[in-house]
Amino acid sequence: MNQRYQPITRLGLGGTGLGDMYHTTRDEAARATVDAAWEAGIRYFDTAPHYGAGLSEHRFGQALRNRPRDEYTLSTKVGRLLAPAWPGEIASPFVNALPFRRVIDYTADGVRRSVEDSLQRLALGHIDIAYVHDLSPDQFGNEFEHYYRIAAGPGGAFEGMVRLRKEGIIKAWGLGVNTVEPCLRALRHSDPDIFLLAGRYTLMETTPLAELFPLCAERGAHVVIGGPFNSGFLAGGDHYDYAPAKPGQHQHRERLRQVSARHGVDLAAAALQFGAAHPVVAATIPGASSPEHLRRNATLMAVAIPPQFWQALRDEGLVPPEAPLPGEATVPA
Repeated sequence: MNQRYQPITRLGLGGTGLGDMYHTTRDEAARATVDAAWEAGIRYFDTAPHYGAGLSEHRFGQALRNRPRDEYTLSTKVGRLLAPAWPGEIASPFVNALPFRRVIDYTADGVRRSVEDSLQRLALGHIDIAYVHDLSPDQFGNEFEHYYRIAAGPGGAFEGMVRLRKEGIIKAWGLGVNTVEPCLRALRHSDPDIFLLAGRYTLMETTPLAELFPLCAERGAHVVIGGPFNSGFLAGGDHYDYAPAKPGQHQHRERLRQVSARHGVDLAAAALQFGAAHPVVAATIPGASSPEHLRRNATLMAVAIPPQFWQALRDEGLVPPEAPLPGEATVPA
């Protein structure tokens, strides 16, 4: 795997839970979750200023401060600066916040300040990967083109990221988004190393197979799979992409459950392992807000799944024929 940053473990820890997404997590539980991740061999941790208005970054910094810095990979995000505001801006789906409000800024100067601010909150010496956060149509609707032009144009975030990488302040950069289109455009317009793509390559959806993954392989870029359970839907929840699931999504999940039941497979385990099987995928990062949740994810990632199950998914049209399946020989990216 050609990359500028420290190799990523196949299973990482996403930081939304440490930012109090959906429910409150005590500081002690957040610290114990990161400790449990370390004990499970996880060495990739992802966070963002957006998660709890700095809360997730603060907790990761506290938990990782005494860990050997050259033994793990840390990513955070840019695009939202945090400005002081009491008592703090609660932004759904996060239920708590540090005393800050979010300010959108996709300029090169904003990127530099964001990275510097994140280093202060983390109290760590450097960041391995910085993702331009939520530069996506699902976030901005009709305003997306306006923000994309700022980020991709002169004096924008892409230019700033390339400069920060050249200076060694970050080791790699990319986009952290929920849609494929911005990743394709960034690959064609600039020189990103890696993408954090949430919810788009799962047992529910495989959109990146058409264009993004082939272009990543051609350009030597990689992908981290965020939201491998589609907002918890594949692990038994009722939400899909942060909204109540639709009837068609329930029907698709029911078909997956029927195949899983026939083969004695935990669907959540299959969901985790499926995304990581593609050669351009560097890691999958489910969120966790407790040590128990973290240990369950680690167990699910390691459990043996019979090849007959994967073939059944392919035979029944539940995964496309071109999707690599766990256990199949693939050409490394």
